[in-house]
Amino acid sequence: MNKIRILSQQDVLELMTVRDALLADEKAYCQKAAGTGSVWPMVFHEFEPGKADLDIKSGDLKESGVFGFKLVSWFGTNPQQGLPELFGTSMLFDIQNGKPIALINAGALTGMRTGAAAAVGAKYLARADASSLLMVGTGMLAAYAIAAILLVCPQIQSVNLANPHHPERGAEKLSQIKNQVDQLLAECGEKRSVKFESADNLAEAAQKARIIVTATPSRTPIIQREWVMPGTHISCLGADMAGKQELDSKILADASVFVDDIGQSISVGECEAAIKNNVLSKDQLSCEIGEVINGTHAGRRNNTEITVFDSSGVALQDLACCSRLLEKAFSLNKGVLVDF
Repeated sequence: MNKIRILSQQDVLELMTVRDALLADEKAYCQKAAGTGSVWPMVFHEFEPGKADLDIKSGDLKESGVFGFKLVSWFGTNPQQGLPELFGTSMLFDIQNGKPIALINAGALTGMRTGAAAAVGAKYLARADASSLLMVGTGMLAAYAIAAILLVCPQIQSVNLANPHHPERGAEKLSQIKNQVDQLLAECGEKRSVKFESADNLAEAAQKARIIVTATPSRTPIIQREWVMPGTHISCLGADMAGKQELDSKILADASVFVDDIGQSISVGECEAAIKNNVLSKDQLSCEIGEVINGTHAGRRNNTEITVFDSSGVALQDLACCSRLLEKAFSLNKGVLVDF
């Protein structure tokens, strides 16, 4: 009888770090660029627009020997009931014979791999002297994205936190998110001394920032073109399904745009609205981020260029994170083995 390993949220928190997620994300993007990783069609269902939805993302990583999927449900009012906004579940299978390998609580893993994606964009596309970070969004992704960027961009000296629709929440969440960032860095054996502030005026904060991360469920632009200065890098995390948009499409028209998956980014990512409105064409997209990591595309060309990484989120990130997690679980005998 086949056995699978079940890893709980506590197992994931004990075994996985933001640095692990960074390494896994890069590995996933590289395999995709090399043709050894495939993204399969996404399934999406909206229970109530802007309030509750789910998506299923799947694919395979041939070099890692696995295929699988992740189902994530988002219910925006859950915190009012003492529940997390996101629930995630991943399953991993052996690519040689299809047998189930693992069932994993992917809640914390989703935050890590998504935050790590923002950092991969900043690592390869931001200016080397970019010292100011603006985090737009105060949800569960904020701490992961900030911690991951601080790991790969040690030149960062200041972090501004903004909630675009409820500015007062930036100040309310500042201490909590800073403490979460400190803990995530400590788990990686790191400590960063940077200045944390809340941004009451989003326009002013965006104009001062040289790295901007957006992680909101917005369906209308929250960052306007005139706010974005030359040389700025933006990592977009929020647009992961049709109809979502965080950036003024004029930003994309004036920027060098990099994506995690071209097909997905133009159908459900940040690029969707710009392409549908003929502000941007598919041919204007620079490349997928894996090509920059692999060295087949130069990435940023100069210090005045605006760069955008549209991270719509691909299953390969989850598969790579799960594979790394399983390696650690096996070596430390973590989780529960059950007949399946």
